[in-house]
Amino acid sequence: MTTDAARGERAAQAGRTTGPKPFGPDSLTWQVFGDWRGLLQALWAGSMQNMHPQLGAAVAQHSTFFDERMPRLFRSLYPIGGVVFDGDRAVETARQVRGYHDHIKGVDERGRRYHALSPDVFYWAHATFFVGTMLTKEYFCGGITEAERRQLFDEHVQWYRLYGVSMRPVPGSWEEFQEYYDHMCRNVLEPHPTALAVLDLSGLDKPPQLAGLPDGVWSWLRRHIEKRYVWLTVGMYHPAVRDKLGFTWSDRDERRLRAFGRWVDRVFRLLPKRVKWHPRAYHGWLRATGKLPPGTPLPETPRRWLPPESERGKPWHYSPDV
Repeated sequence: MTTDAARGERAAQAGRTTGPKPFGPDSLTWQVFGDWRGLLQALWAGSMQNMHPQLGAAVAQHSTFFDERMPRLFRSLYPIGGVVFDGDRAVETARQVRGYHDHIKGVDERGRRYHALSPDVFYWAHATFFVGTMLTKEYFCGGITEAERRQLFDEHVQWYRLYGVSMRPVPGSWEEFQEYYDHMCRNVLEPHPTALAVLDLSGLDKPPQLAGLPDGVWSWLRRHIEKRYVWLTVGMYHPAVRDKLGFTWSDRDERRLRAFGRWVDRVFRLLPKRVKWHPRAYHGWLRATGKLPPGTPLPETPRRWLPPESERGKPWHYSPDV
């Protein structure tokens, strides 16, 4: 495998040459990342991130995620998506996202020190966004070509550069990324308790939109959601990750997953952008195409997704005044 130093030097050189460059609607990342179909790999992304031992420890010790799963997920989509969709304000959004990680540090249960802005940790989280975008395109957006994988790789480097952090861990090519990803899945990731908790949806609260649904109906619905969502997630795992988590996957499972993905794609092709895109993505498209003035205020999370009142105002939370 190419050394970290050589990888980082190439990525850093690219950064010195081009500098941070915000995305536009012509990018493939823009077209895929803001699509609501991305939620189908959200459980994959959350579990993969938390299988990194340092990241898993940080979430276990600092995050309110397990107390408010849905609010935490849906409000995070605004600033994270904003790094892609905020145009000339994307660098500012990226710096805000980076700032939420400044104070997240400590020692895990095995005595290993961690910091959320450690280059290897921060890049691994970003790598899951990149791989998750490829998975969304492959399974739920009509398939993906080798050329599109390479394009998404180049764009994920452009995306990461916006954060203004060390480029050392970033692979220098698509081929090197494949080696990196295989190495992470086989040799670094572990079945961290936080990752296992991500996959446990038995305590999932009713979303605010379903507050009037009887508890018994929600309990029945939640069990079916958990069974199918975990199955879907297992299909997207690297084989080594499946083995570590004790899952199996058959050819029949793969055929069923791809058939489901084709059905999802057919349905979404009928929907307008304002329905199938996240508000931050759709708003970015309206500004980029001149349908809204460039300086129009960015959409922020609705109040229902804000952190608990006791957590608002803490520097590691995105908690806008809405």
